[in-house]
Amino acid sequence: MRHMNRFRLPALALAAGTLLSTVVAVQPASAGGGGQGPSLRTLADRAGVRIGTAVDMTALADDRTYRRTTGRDYNSVTAENAMKWESVEPERGVHNWKPADDLVRYARAHGQVVRGHTLVWHSQLPVWLTDGVADGSIGRAELRKILRDHITAEVKRYKGKIQQWDVVNEVFEEDGSLRNSIWLRELGPSYIADAFRWAHAADPKAKLFLNDYNVEGVNAKSTAYYELAKRLRAEGVPVQGFGIQGHLAIQYGFPGQVAENLARFGALGMQTAFTEVDVRMILPVDETKQATQASYYRRLLDACLGARSCRSFTVWGFTDKYSWVPGVFEGQGSATPMDETYGRKPAYEALREGLAAGRR
Repeated sequence: MRHMNRFRLPALALAAGTLLSTVVAVQPASAGGGGQGPSLRTLADRAGVRIGTAVDMTALADDRTYRRTTGRDYNSVTAENAMKWESVEPERGVHNWKPADDLVRYARAHGQVVRGHTLVWHSQLPVWLTDGVADGSIGRAELRKILRDHITAEVKRYKGKIQQWDVVNEVFEEDGSLRNSIWLRELGPSYIADAFRWAHAADPKAKLFLNDYNVEGVNAKSTAYYELAKRLRAEGVPVQGFGIQGHLAIQYGFPGQVAENLARFGALGMQTAFTEVDVRMILPVDETKQATQASYYRRLLDACLGARSCRSFTVWGFTDKYSWVPGVFEGQGSATPMDETYGRKPAYEALREGLAAGRR
């Protein structure tokens, strides 16, 4: 399946800490992630946090076990691809809202909130837009209007139905410089503030987030976001949340200063969230790798539960059957809390134990 054409740099610093003291046995596969004990969403409700998953809309329609597990274990859902620009407007002025509408309808029927992902990104843009900019048929002023119209149309369509929007996604490089995207080149850095203002005007009640990867801990990239958020908020721009994707890999070590990073954004008066968590490994899988993976999931969740600002924790898919990782990172995989047959991994049990322990 198609997701993000990104290749993460091994920029995560190894932090102090130990692995989970024991390897939790993998539970046998069961329809809908059933079995002993309460569901993830039941435990999350008790802990006062949203537990979410990205949703593959084809799988939701065609795979009964996937559909049942999505409803059973998660009280928050994110469209994996259905709300991205190339999906909702594949031809200029021709919209395809059905997959996104279907997700919103599913969420309402299952008592779930929805995270909107994503309004402004340098990737997965419609060809008509990128080609028009490249050949000069779409100039700066027109591009700005196109962007405003896109944000306004999408946010207004789901007004009152989206709890959080990832407004701008992946705008910084690893060194903290602004990404040389189509938006920066054509519109300058003001597009970031504009996007937040337009989204807020379209739905004043939705919480509006910055979102990126490799920003779990304190580093040059996350500090660039902190300084940006601080400046924009001082200017009255409605930047209300910081989304930490959480795409980790066990071979790079666990990021340092995660709690400190959450705390500094919280001190700005912002919400924080883990928005796209998965933890990949170099294949083949073994018990040691699974124990390490489980510890990474638990430590990210514990960081969220330990921060008053952190309101939601979303995994980027819950079963390896539909994970984006093997298609992008050759030789890597097993990144989600369940295997291809919906068997529970130690990572799943680590999430259950963390949620059961509750707020720190």
